[in-house]
Amino acid sequence: MCIFELIFMTMIKNLFFPVVAIILCFSCKAQNEVVSNKNESVIEKPKLVVGIVVDQMRYDYLTRFYNKYGEGGFKRMMREGYNCKNNHFNYIPTYTGPGHASVYTGTTPKYHSIIGNNWYDKESKKMVYCAGDDSVLAVGANSDLERMSPHRMKTTTFADENKLFTQLKGKSIGISIKDRGAILPVGHSANAAYWFRGKDEGNFISSTYYMKDLPKWVKDFNTSKIVKSYLKDWNTLYDISTYTESGSDLNIFEGGFTGKETATFPYDLKRLSKQNAGFDILKVSPYGNSIVADFAIEAVKSEQLGKDNITDVLAVSFSSTDYIGHNFGVNSKEIEDTYIRLDKELERFFQVLDSEVGIGNYTVFLTADHGVVDVPSYLQSVKISAGYLDNAKRKEKFKFFLIETYGTTDILENISNNQIFLNREKIKELNLDLEDVQKAIVNEQMTYNHISKAYTATTMNSVNFTEGVEALLQKGFNQKRSGDVLLVNDPSYISYRKTGTTHGSGFNYDTHVPLLFFGKGIKHGQTFQKTEITDIAPTMSALLGISFPNAAIGQPLEFVFD
Repeated sequence: MCIFELIFMTMIKNLFFPVVAIILCFSCKAQNEVVSNKNESVIEKPKLVVGIVVDQMRYDYLTRFYNKYGEGGFKRMMREGYNCKNNHFNYIPTYTGPGHASVYTGTTPKYHSIIGNNWYDKESKKMVYCAGDDSVLAVGANSDLERMSPHRMKTTTFADENKLFTQLKGKSIGISIKDRGAILPVGHSANAAYWFRGKDEGNFISSTYYMKDLPKWVKDFNTSKIVKSYLKDWNTLYDISTYTESGSDLNIFEGGFTGKETATFPYDLKRLSKQNAGFDILKVSPYGNSIVADFAIEAVKSEQLGKDNITDVLAVSFSSTDYIGHNFGVNSKEIEDTYIRLDKELERFFQVLDSEVGIGNYTVFLTADHGVVDVPSYLQSVKISAGYLDNAKRKEKFKFFLIETYGTTDILENISNNQIFLNREKIKELNLDLEDVQKAIVNEQMTYNHISKAYTATTMNSVNFTEGVEALLQKGFNQKRSGDVLLVNDPSYISYRKTGTTHGSGFNYDTHVPLLFFGKGIKHGQTFQKTEITDIAPTMSALLGISFPNAAIGQPLEFVFD
């Protein structure tokens, strides 16, 4: 072979391998794109996400009343879906406003800024409501009490993020008896939030934040006789003798209704409504949940939710469980009957979702906004440590301390939600050191009966707590809105009347709530692994492939995915 032939063969060789390499690269890239596109086509999002919050539902209501439930409600969710059995709120205070905000934002009051249902505003020097907004008007009612919006919540919800992801094409609608239960979950960009106006009206209403006028379907619902039909007798669904999971019907631990001597079945709601704020009495009966289910079903149908491939979000909050729990308590026949009936409403709702959206086309989660403590007077009767706080006596003693120590009570602005707010201008005027005053108040408060812990705002801002009640306080502490001193009472000691009960603490009876997932993308299973309420929004965001809410601190629960 001559020199020219060698040169020519070398050139051909050098040209051949790069060309082959390029061809192979393009081939591999094409194959990868095919695989990628194939995978993307498999990942189909639910057409509708339904978030259900049952107000004041303790986890043990799932297990305590289990044998009384049918197959299509709570049991269906457990049978077909995933049950997180050790799910907790991870902050204090456990109230309705913060609870609904935290479920849907994936964060805590530290960031979303809803630090209570009502709180003392340090700028305006007055109490404010979590959903109150004087810049808007009610729609569907003439009352100035119904001027509501989510403007006090500082972060997005996963419903907001879904709106952004879908270029505002995905619908978001919130529904509840309570305004805050409808408004906070669907966030700032919702199409609508509807809540129940009782009194002498009995209508679902909204505000100008969302719309100028109610849609026709809402007006039609309001003018129908559906709500009025529930002003009837409330008796136990089954024979009361079979309600063995609760205490005696006649006892001294329940509130009842004005106009009825005893808190015992049956209740003539139509007759009693005249002395119990008209249609508001329905809120304190299981029929309040029935009305919400009726309205939610009409929303699914009339708004065509889940009818296309762009995901919609429907937030439904059942609030009558909370009103009934406050009135009658954890161990009452009334609360048992309420959950038996709610189970049937869930079954009815799921059947509509099956037919209207389609089995396998929607995803549901169910949780609560907080739990509740047993009636302390009942706990006392069975020798469990519990009791009631004398706030008036405690405040009187505290004011005496302020006069003795600082010569004035003017440095005190407000005491509410187990927080003490100080007048910082007055403290500065008296040449006092704010941190020293806070510490002195903590030391004083710790001498009072049934206060177990007290912390300063300075401590909350400077120390990183990772466990215990201190960590719960810190996640609920908002630097701009919270008080100067935070107080924690003994377990099962509440500021309340001696019938019925309340919530708000960081103890297990208030933090341990259900968390059920079922539907598209969810596998069957259960876990005792601890999950937190702030994990829900990131989980739903991950399922939808959208951004997490902008201040979310939770993590997706990937073990629930199919």
